[in-house]
Amino acid sequence: MTSVTVAVVGAPDIAKELGKKGTASDVTLFNLVHDAHAVTLVEPTQFPEKLPPLLASLAMADHGLLVVTELTRPIAETIAVLELAELPTTVVVGPNVGEPEIARALKGGRLAAAPRVPLDLPRLRELVDSWSAPTRDGPVRVAVDHSFPVKGVGAVALGLVRRGTLHAHERLRLYPTAKQVEVRSLQVHDVDRKEATSGERVGVALRGVEADELSRGQVLAPDGTLGVGRSLPLGPIERCRYYRGDAGPGAQLHLCLDLQAVPAVLDEVSARGARVSADREVVYLAGEPAYLLDLSVPAGPRIFGRAAVATASA
Repeated sequence: MTSVTVAVVGAPDIAKELGKKGTASDVTLFNLVHDAHAVTLVEPTQFPEKLPPLLASLAMADHGLLVVTELTRPIAETIAVLELAELPTTVVVGPNVGEPEIARALKGGRLAAAPRVPLDLPRLRELVDSWSAPTRDGPVRVAVDHSFPVKGVGAVALGLVRRGTLHAHERLRLYPTAKQVEVRSLQVHDVDRKEATSGERVGVALRGVEADELSRGQVLAPDGTLGVGRSLPLGPIERCRYYRGDAGPGAQLHLCLDLQAVPAVLDEVSARGARVSADREVVYLAGEPAYLLDLSVPAGPRIFGRAAVATASA
């Protein structure tokens, strides 16, 4: 089976027309399985009330669908966030949005050159069914996005295999904690498997941890393959071109790193880079993107910018 995860953002209630509803929280998952190809659609259900679900949806995805049915403030903020992300994105244009309007909204950003298609549900299903997740080799890495207890089984974590191959009975570290856990069993779209490869969505029964110890943003990976820390050095910040705040040293921000969203203080910032201190330990990999949110900004997008994680943290 091949798999792909697609973030459906911009217009609510489109993802439910493309797939069958699955796990729901501040992000909602929908599934479309056809001819041994599984598509997981992720919708940021609590956006625009909360910004982190939008970042989480994009972090989970291999591709994005920006659905524009009207030009609104939430659409403007979604575009601002997508411009900073590297996610391959297709723009889906609704019948009430003209070409000059969408061109103006995307002018000057990376989405100006993104593929555009009309809002046609059968064609969208065919489109997402043609996509596949890229193969990422290396030590296995599973990003946990949901978890729950199962009677007679124990703690179950749901997530995506971001890299490598996950094996049943494998022992892994539950980052950012020091806890060692064992993969008792795993499923891919409710089918028991002995292993799951990069790009596949898994349900993992774990030994050595309770369900209430699991949370979004934790990562299953071999010990020593990821970093953990609170003080995080970053490269130069690529500021959101629409940001209207004045974040500087000492600013209270939120750090979004993969599926983690934690309060943080901007300790240092210059043309050469920055440093942030999170309110708790985070798991990271050098080179991956970190997003800085300013949730107190009075107007405009709540995203300050993006920077790459630089080196080991303290």
